[in-house]
Formats: sequence, C-alpha cells, structure tokens
Amino acid sequence: MRPPRVLPRSLAGQLFVMQALLVAAVVAGCAVFAYVSGRAQAEETAKRQVRTAALAMAESPSVREAIRAPDPSAVLQPYAERVRAETGIAFVTIMNPQGVRWTHPNAAEIGRPFIGHTDRALLGETFDETYTGTLGPSIRVVTPVRDGDRVVGLVSAGITVERVSTQVREQLGALGMAAGAALTLGALGTYVINARLRRHTHGMNARELSRMHDYHEATLHAVREGLLMLDGRRRIALVNDAARELLGLAPGAVGRRVDELELPAALTGALLASEPRVDEVHLTADRVIVVNTSPVVGGEQRGTVVTLRDHTELQSLSGELDSERGFSQALRSQAHEAANRLHTVVSLIELDRVDEAVEFATAELELAQVLTDRVVGAVGEPVLAALLLGKAAQANERGVELVLAEDSLIDDGALPDSLAPRDLVTILGNLIDNAVDAASEAMTGGAVVPGQRTAARALVTVTARTVGGELLLRVADTGAGIAPDDADEVFRRGWTTHGTGRGLGLALVRQAAYRNGGTVTLDRSEEGGARFTVRLPLAGRPAREVTA
Repeated sequence: MRPPRVLPRSLAGQLFVMQALLVAAVVAGCAVFAYVSGRAQAEETAKRQVRTAALAMAESPSVREAIRAPDPSAVLQPYAERVRAETGIAFVTIMNPQGVRWTHPNAAEIGRPFIGHTDRALLGETFDETYTGTLGPSIRVVTPVRDGDRVVGLVSAGITVERVSTQVREQLGALGMAAGAALTLGALGTYVINARLRRHTHGMNARELSRMHDYHEATLHAVREGLLMLDGRRRIALVNDAARELLGLAPGAVGRRVDELELPAALTGALLASEPRVDEVHLTADRVIVVNTSPVVGGEQRGTVVTLRDHTELQSLSGELDSERGFSQALRSQAHEAANRLHTVVSLIELDRVDEAVEFATAELELAQVLTDRVVGAVGEPVLAALLLGKAAQANERGVELVLAEDSLIDDGALPDSLAPRDLVTILGNLIDNAVDAASEAMTGGAVVPGQRTAARALVTVTARTVGGELLLRVADTGAGIAPDDADEVFRRGWTTHGTGRGLGLALVRQAAYRNGGTVTLDRSEEGGARFTVRLPLAGRPAREVTA
C-alpha cells in the first residue's frame, strides 16, 4: 500500500519553523557569547581583586617589619588569614625570596616551598598566572616585598578556578532564564506574525504561490479582454497588455492616477465612479470599448476591477449590417413599386391604350435610371457607388431626394488600399442617415432651430471627389440645422436629438476619420441645414487632430 502523500507545509508554516530556528539560534548564540564574555569578565575581575590584595600587603609596613622578626610566620599568618577572610580570596601566601612559605590557609603547608613561578617577582615585577597548586588550579598574582632596594619577600594571592566557575554558573542560571524568556517572546511574536501571513496567503505553500504567480502572469498576457485594477486611491495597480492597447497607455502607467492618463472625460468618470458600471460603451481616440467596473470591498473600499472589451470591429460590422438591411428593405420596396407599375402597364395594354402604357413605362424607367447613371458615371469606387444607390433608395422611401453634386468625381483606383472600405461606409453612411433624418423631420414638422426657415422640399446633397491629394466627402441637408451651442458637442458619444440609445453615429464618423489621418468639419449648408465635410489623405499624410 502506497503511503499517503504528505502535503508541503504552508508558506506561513515554513516561515514559522525557519523563524523559530533563527530565533533559537540567535538566542543560543547570544547565550554562548554572554557565557564566554561573562567568564572572561569574571576571570578579569578575579585578577584585579587578587592583584589589589597582593599589592596592598606587599606595601604594608607591618609586613616588612614582620619579615625582619625572628619568627615571621607568627605575625604574618594571622594577618594573611584576616585579609583572606575580608577579601573573599582563596589564599594569601607570604614567603621568603627562596619561596619558603611563611603563611598558607592550610597551616601544614607553612615552611614548605611555594608551588609556582617566582623568577619575575624576584626581579621586581608583579605578574599573574593560572597555575595548579595545593588548592587546585588557581588564578594568582605574585608581587615582591621591598625593603629599600632589596627584595626581602614575596606575596602571592589567588582565587581558585573552581570558585570563578561557580560564580559564572550562578550568572549562567540568570542568563538561561533571560534566554528562555527571549526565546518564548520570539516564538510568540513569530507565531502572531505568521498567523497573519497564513490568512493573507490562504494557507498556500511557496510552490503553490509561485505556480499561482506564473498562472497569473500567463493569464494576464493571454486574455484578450482588457483588465485594469485600481487601488483605493484610484491609481493603476495592475494592467494587462490588452488594456494597455485599448486605452493607449504608456509603459509607465502603473502607479499613476486614472485622471492623469488623458483619457476621454466620460471614460475617466466611469473608471473613477464608486458604483459598478455594466456594459457601458465609451469611445477613445480610435476605438469603441465596452466598460464594466466592480468595486473591491472588504470593510472599506479597497479598489476597483475594470474589464474592457473592444467593440470597434463589432460596431463597424453592425453599421455595415444596418446598411445591408436598409438595402434589402429598399429592394423589397422597389420590387413592390415595380410590381405596381407593371400592373399599371399591363392594365393600360388590356384597355387598348398602348401608347399611354409605353409613355408611362418610359417615364418611370428614365426616372430610375438618371441617378444610377449619374452615380456610376461619377463614382468609380464600387463600394461608394453601391452605398450611394442604396441610400438613395432608402431616402426616396422617406420622401427625401438624395442627389449627387455636379462636381463629384472619383475615378476607379483613385483610392489607396490603406483606406478601408469599411471606414468609408461608416463615414458616408452615418452622415447620409443623419442628413435624411434631419431633412425628413424638417418636412414633417420636426424640431426647428429658432429663426430657421423651412425648406420647400426634403433634399440631401452628397459630394464625393478627390482634390489636392485628398478624398473629400461632403453631405448637406435641408433640415433644421444644428444650433451653434451644440456645434462642439455633436461628435461626442451620446449626443442625439432622437432619444436614448442613439448618438453613436457622428462619434464613429470622427473616429474613422481620425484613424485614417483625416478631419471632420461642420458648418451650415446653402439651404440652411447642416453640412459635414470629411477630408481624408489619400497617401503619405500624418494623422491630424479632429475638429468640429
């Protein structure tokens, strides 16, 4: 049977073990250092103590006087024992220059030779050493007793190594208690810190966190949706590649506030909003994006998660689909009208009124063919020609006449491949649709600008020609026109006179023109309505600022 796989310890647990071992090692190291330094200090203290005692006795006149006496031991032994008891040292030995003891804690040792070195003291030097004598290993000091210039005796005072070790052991007990307290406090502090770390890492170990980071980075770069994370102060905390591209952000955008990024005002407001935003459509300089925001809360607002979807292509396809739908509706309407006219011709023939039938059919055919011949003869670009014919049919259904200006002329092949047909459809299609709406409303009693006269007929005039290395597209109408106060707002997303859910067409026109390095201008037509003029460079022109 396979033993169960032991899961790796969590990162917090691993850090706790490592920190506990580190604290234990530090405390143990400090304890060893304290013991070594304490022992050295104790030995140094013992040396100073015995040196002081030995020098004091060697300088004492009573000691020199006793040395000159017939029996020095009788006077010096009681004196040496009294000094030893008062100072707490282990022994005080006074001896003659030959090293024969006059005093000793053990009276039986009096008269015997001193065990240790005396050569340096006989030369007048005071020195210390650790030596093993009758009381065991001891730290001792030997100093000469002078009588004038002569060395008449020697004094040795010492403390046994055992007594020093006993003092160090007593200090070591207090040191151990302090080390234990430090270890306990360190372990407790480490536990508290790692408990907090465990909550933040959700109990994962280092390998799991590393793997999650790798997945996180791979996901950020792989996902096609833009992802933007803002902190509580509305600064960019994280942004993926798609979001950088959609918003046109520079590499140093992380850490900057949203209101410093020079994004459109409406988009900036959506990103700064504290409430969630769902599927809001916003325009940047060259893209249509859908924005969703969700605040990150946890007791207090901590930031915002923003997702961005690129709908530029979808919006263009939607516009093309609308145009195709209009074309099909116009064709159905024309088929219906053609059937009515055919029935009329057949009825006239059945009534034996052949001449009138021929005249009626010829007039209808000439009327339908005039615009077709005019468009095909002036506009060699198939996409524009088809668009104009389709829009003319749609306009006719609404009682609006769409005409092509006399100076319109675009030769076949005049437009470069870099000028996308989709952008031409977006620009001209939206401008014509708005113009037809305005002209139709003016004829049916729609809103009129104060002081604006009403046109006698609903007319939309389209100009399409190449001039000076540019493609000029101009659409004028006989509608109510645009109030001067709205001239700067018509190209913003959401501006409309047709209620909610509209107002994207002119914004897309400006965006398509900007994308191709062109400009859009607005003024008043000769009939009093609005006139939009789009100029697109045919080749080699840098992008220009879009103005209204």
